[in-house]
Amino acid sequence: MSTYAISDLHGFSVKSFEALLEKAGFSDVDTLYVIGDVVDRNGDGGVELLLYIKEKANIRFILGNHENMLLNCLFLVAADEEPDPGTFTEEQAKHYDRSMRNGGRVTINSLRALYKKDPEKALELFDFLRAAPVYERIECAGRKFLLMHGGLRGFSKDRSLEDYPVHDLVWERPKLEDEYFDDVTTVFGHTPTLYYGDEHRGKVIVTKTWINIDVGAADMLPPALVRLDDLAVFYGEW
Repeated sequence: MSTYAISDLHGFSVKSFEALLEKAGFSDVDTLYVIGDVVDRNGDGGVELLLYIKEKANIRFILGNHENMLLNCLFLVAADEEPDPGTFTEEQAKHYDRSMRNGGRVTINSLRALYKKDPEKALELFDFLRAAPVYERIECAGRKFLLMHGGLRGFSKDRSLEDYPVHDLVWERPKLEDEYFDDVTTVFGHTPTLYYGDEHRGKVIVTKTWINIDVGAADMLPPALVRLDDLAVFYGEW
Protein backbone atom coordinates (compact mmCIF):
# COMPACT_ATOMS: atom_id res chain seq x y z
CA MET A 1 0.00 0.00 0.00
CA SER A 2 1.47 3.34 -1.09
CA THR A 3 0.50 6.96 -0.53
CA TYR A 4 0.57 9.52 -3.33
CA ALA A 5 0.06 13.27 -3.61
CA ILE A 6 -0.68 15.62 -6.51
CA SER A 7 -1.86 19.21 -6.77
CA ASP A 8 -2.83 21.98 -9.18
CA LEU A 9 -4.31 19.95 -12.02
CA HIS A 10 -6.28 22.92 -13.41
CA GLY A 11 -8.52 21.22 -15.95
CA PHE A 12 -6.47 18.05 -16.50
CA SER A 13 -8.70 15.47 -18.17
CA VAL A 14 -9.93 12.29 -16.48
CA LYS A 15 -8.37 10.22 -19.29
CA SER A 16 -4.95 11.80 -18.74
CA PHE A 17 -5.35 11.54 -14.97
CA GLU A 18 -6.10 7.82 -15.17
CA ALA A 19 -3.12 7.32 -17.48
CA LEU A 20 -0.86 9.01 -14.93
CA LEU A 21 -2.19 6.84 -12.10
CA GLU A 22 -1.58 3.73 -14.19
CA LYS A 23 1.94 4.91 -14.98
CA ALA A 24 2.65 5.21 -11.25
CA GLY A 25 1.17 1.81 -10.48
CA PHE A 26 -1.63 3.30 -8.37
CA SER A 27 -4.14 0.67 -7.28
CA ASP A 28 -7.26 0.25 -5.14
CA VAL A 29 -5.14 -0.48 -2.06
CA ASP A 30 -3.23 2.80 -2.40
CA THR A 31 -4.28 6.28 -1.28
CA LEU A 32 -4.00 9.50 -3.24
CA TYR A 33 -4.26 13.01 -1.80
CA VAL A 34 -5.25 15.70 -4.31
CA ILE A 35 -4.02 18.90 -2.70
CA GLY A 36 -6.32 21.45 -4.29
CA ASP A 37 -6.80 23.38 -7.51
CA VAL A 38 -8.43 20.78 -9.71
CA VAL A 39 -10.56 23.55 -11.23
CA ASP A 40 -10.08 26.58 -13.55
CA ARG A 41 -7.69 27.50 -16.36
CA ASN A 42 -7.85 24.63 -18.89
CA GLY A 43 -10.04 21.97 -20.50
CA ASP A 44 -13.53 21.79 -19.01
CA GLY A 45 -12.30 23.67 -15.96
CA GLY A 46 -11.74 20.48 -13.99
CA VAL A 47 -15.43 19.69 -13.43
CA GLU A 48 -15.30 16.15 -14.85
CA LEU A 49 -12.16 15.35 -12.85
CA LEU A 50 -13.64 16.76 -9.65
CA LEU A 51 -16.70 14.56 -10.12
CA TYR A 52 -14.38 11.59 -10.67
CA ILE A 53 -12.39 12.32 -7.50
CA LYS A 54 -15.59 12.74 -5.48
CA GLU A 55 -16.63 9.15 -6.24
CA LYS A 56 -13.30 7.47 -5.45
CA ALA A 57 -13.03 6.12 -1.90
CA ASN A 58 -9.22 6.01 -1.95
CA ILE A 59 -8.75 9.53 -3.31
CA ARG A 60 -8.85 12.30 -0.70
CA PHE A 61 -9.37 15.91 -1.67
CA ILE A 62 -7.90 18.92 0.16
CA LEU A 63 -9.27 22.39 -0.58
CA GLY A 64 -7.29 24.71 -2.85
CA ASN A 65 -7.62 28.46 -3.32
CA HIS A 66 -9.42 28.00 -6.66
CA GLU A 67 -12.06 25.74 -5.10
CA ASN A 68 -12.32 28.23 -2.25
CA MET A 69 -13.07 30.93 -4.81
CA LEU A 70 -15.56 28.67 -6.59
CA LEU A 71 -17.56 28.17 -3.39
CA ASN A 72 -18.44 31.86 -3.52
CA CYS A 73 -19.75 31.58 -7.09
CA LEU A 74 -22.82 29.34 -6.76
CA PHE A 75 -24.94 32.35 -7.73
CA LEU A 76 -23.25 32.25 -11.16
CA VAL A 77 -23.83 28.52 -11.63
CA ALA A 78 -27.49 28.49 -10.60
CA ALA A 79 -28.53 31.48 -12.71
CA ASP A 80 -31.31 30.75 -15.24
CA GLU A 81 -29.59 32.86 -17.87
CA GLU A 82 -26.05 34.10 -18.51
CA PRO A 83 -25.38 36.30 -15.46
CA ASP A 84 -25.33 40.05 -16.04
CA PRO A 85 -22.50 41.62 -13.99
CA GLY A 86 -24.50 44.85 -13.98
CA THR A 87 -27.06 43.23 -11.68
CA PHE A 88 -24.57 41.90 -9.12
CA THR A 89 -24.36 43.05 -5.54
CA GLU A 90 -21.04 44.50 -4.46
CA GLU A 91 -20.11 41.16 -2.86
CA GLN A 92 -21.12 39.15 -5.94
CA ALA A 93 -19.18 41.50 -8.21
CA LYS A 94 -16.07 40.97 -6.09
CA HIS A 95 -16.33 37.18 -6.33
CA TYR A 96 -17.16 37.29 -10.05
CA ASP A 97 -14.17 39.51 -10.83
CA ARG A 98 -11.80 37.37 -8.79
CA SER A 99 -12.95 34.16 -10.44
CA MET A 100 -12.69 35.57 -13.97
CA ARG A 101 -9.21 36.98 -13.30
CA ASN A 102 -8.06 33.55 -12.10
CA GLY A 103 -9.26 31.43 -15.00
CA GLY A 104 -12.67 30.58 -13.58
CA ARG A 105 -14.84 31.22 -16.63
CA VAL A 106 -14.34 27.75 -18.13
CA THR A 107 -15.28 26.12 -14.82
CA ILE A 108 -18.36 28.30 -14.33
CA ASN A 109 -19.52 27.52 -17.86
CA SER A 110 -19.08 23.77 -17.33
CA LEU A 111 -20.89 23.88 -14.01
CA ARG A 112 -23.74 25.91 -15.47
CA ALA A 113 -24.17 23.24 -18.16
CA LEU A 114 -24.13 20.53 -15.48
CA TYR A 115 -26.63 22.45 -13.35
CA LYS A 116 -29.06 22.76 -16.25
CA LYS A 117 -28.77 19.02 -16.95
CA ASP A 118 -28.61 17.74 -13.36
CA PRO A 119 -28.93 20.44 -10.67
CA GLU A 120 -28.70 17.92 -7.83
CA LYS A 121 -25.38 16.63 -9.12
CA ALA A 122 -24.00 20.17 -9.41
CA LEU A 123 -25.13 21.09 -5.90
CA GLU A 124 -23.65 17.88 -4.49
CA LEU A 125 -20.31 18.95 -5.96
CA PHE A 126 -20.52 22.21 -4.02
CA ASP A 127 -21.36 20.23 -0.87
CA PHE A 128 -18.29 18.08 -1.52
CA LEU A 129 -16.10 21.19 -1.68
CA ARG A 130 -17.63 22.67 1.46
CA ALA A 131 -16.81 19.48 3.34
CA ALA A 132 -13.20 19.31 2.11
CA PRO A 133 -10.48 19.77 4.74
CA VAL A 134 -7.86 22.47 4.34
CA TYR A 135 -5.07 20.23 5.62
CA GLU A 136 -4.33 16.60 6.46
CA ARG A 137 -1.77 15.02 8.78
CA ILE A 138 -0.59 11.62 7.56
CA GLU A 139 2.21 9.13 8.13
CA CYS A 140 3.70 6.70 5.65
CA ALA A 141 6.93 4.73 5.43
CA GLY A 142 7.78 5.89 8.95
CA ARG A 143 7.68 9.56 7.99
CA LYS A 144 5.19 12.25 9.00
CA PHE A 145 3.65 14.61 6.45
CA LEU A 146 1.45 17.68 6.64
CA LEU A 147 -0.52 18.35 3.46
CA MET A 148 -2.14 21.66 2.53
CA HIS A 149 -2.54 23.66 -0.64
CA GLY A 150 -0.48 26.81 -0.14
CA GLY A 151 1.77 26.68 2.90
CA LEU A 152 1.73 28.24 6.37
CA ARG A 153 1.49 32.01 6.42
CA GLY A 154 2.80 33.50 9.65
CA PHE A 155 4.37 30.17 10.59
CA SER A 156 5.41 29.43 14.15
CA LYS A 157 6.31 26.00 15.52
CA ASP A 158 4.27 26.85 18.61
CA ARG A 159 1.13 27.79 16.66
CA SER A 160 -1.70 25.28 16.41
CA LEU A 161 -2.84 24.43 12.89
CA GLU A 162 -6.40 25.15 13.97
CA ASP A 163 -5.37 28.79 14.53
CA TYR A 164 -4.54 29.42 10.86
CA PRO A 165 -7.32 31.04 8.81
CA VAL A 166 -8.24 29.16 5.63
CA HIS A 167 -6.84 32.03 3.55
CA ASP A 168 -3.39 31.59 5.14
CA LEU A 169 -3.27 27.89 4.22
CA VAL A 170 -4.55 28.09 0.63
CA TRP A 171 -3.01 31.36 -0.59
CA GLU A 172 0.48 31.37 0.98
CA ARG A 173 3.56 31.38 -1.27
CA PRO A 174 6.61 30.22 0.71
CA LYS A 175 10.10 31.45 -0.11
CA LEU A 176 12.87 28.95 -0.80
CA GLU A 177 14.56 29.86 2.47
CA ASP A 178 11.41 29.39 4.57
CA GLU A 179 11.48 26.50 7.01
CA TYR A 180 8.58 24.72 8.71
CA PHE A 181 8.48 21.82 11.18
CA ASP A 182 11.65 19.82 11.81
CA ASP A 183 9.91 16.49 12.39
CA VAL A 184 7.13 16.79 9.77
CA THR A 185 7.53 17.29 6.02
CA THR A 186 5.02 19.84 4.73
CA VAL A 187 3.74 19.15 1.20
CA PHE A 188 1.96 21.83 -0.81
CA GLY A 189 1.34 23.22 -4.27
CA HIS A 190 -0.19 26.58 -5.31
CA THR A 191 3.10 28.25 -6.29
CA PRO A 192 4.39 26.83 -9.60
CA THR A 193 7.99 25.79 -9.06
CA LEU A 194 9.10 27.78 -12.10
CA TYR A 195 8.40 30.92 -10.00
CA TYR A 196 11.51 30.05 -7.99
CA GLY A 197 13.73 30.22 -11.07
CA ASP A 198 13.95 28.60 -14.48
CA GLU A 199 16.14 25.83 -13.07
CA HIS A 200 13.04 24.62 -11.15
CA ARG A 201 10.70 24.75 -14.12
CA GLY A 202 8.56 21.63 -14.31
CA LYS A 203 10.34 20.02 -11.34
CA VAL A 204 9.26 19.16 -7.81
CA ILE A 205 11.21 21.13 -5.17
CA VAL A 206 12.37 19.28 -2.05
CA THR A 207 13.84 21.33 0.81
CA LYS A 208 14.86 20.47 4.35
CA THR A 209 11.31 20.88 5.72
CA TRP A 210 8.90 21.11 2.75
CA ILE A 211 8.10 19.85 -0.73
CA ASN A 212 6.39 21.86 -3.47
CA ILE A 213 4.60 19.63 -6.00
CA ASP A 214 3.00 22.30 -8.22
CA VAL A 215 5.11 21.99 -11.35
CA GLY A 216 3.04 24.31 -13.52
CA ALA A 217 0.02 22.44 -14.89
CA ALA A 218 -1.85 25.76 -14.93
CA ASP A 219 0.45 26.59 -17.86
CA MET A 220 -0.05 23.08 -19.25
CA LEU A 221 3.28 21.71 -18.08
CA PRO A 222 3.07 17.99 -17.17
CA PRO A 223 1.63 17.61 -13.62
CA ALA A 224 3.68 15.66 -11.08
CA LEU A 225 2.39 12.75 -9.02
CA VAL A 226 4.60 12.04 -6.00
CA ARG A 227 4.73 8.74 -4.15
CA LEU A 228 5.38 9.88 -0.60
CA ASP A 229 6.77 6.52 0.54
CA ASP A 230 9.99 7.10 -1.40
CA LEU A 231 9.44 10.53 -3.03
CA ALA A 232 9.41 9.01 -6.51
CA VAL A 233 7.92 11.41 -9.08
CA PHE A 234 5.75 10.46 -12.06
CA TYR A 235 4.84 13.01 -14.73
CA GLY A 236 1.60 13.09 -16.66
CA GLU A 237 0.80 14.18 -20.22
CA TRP A 238 -1.82 16.66 -21.40
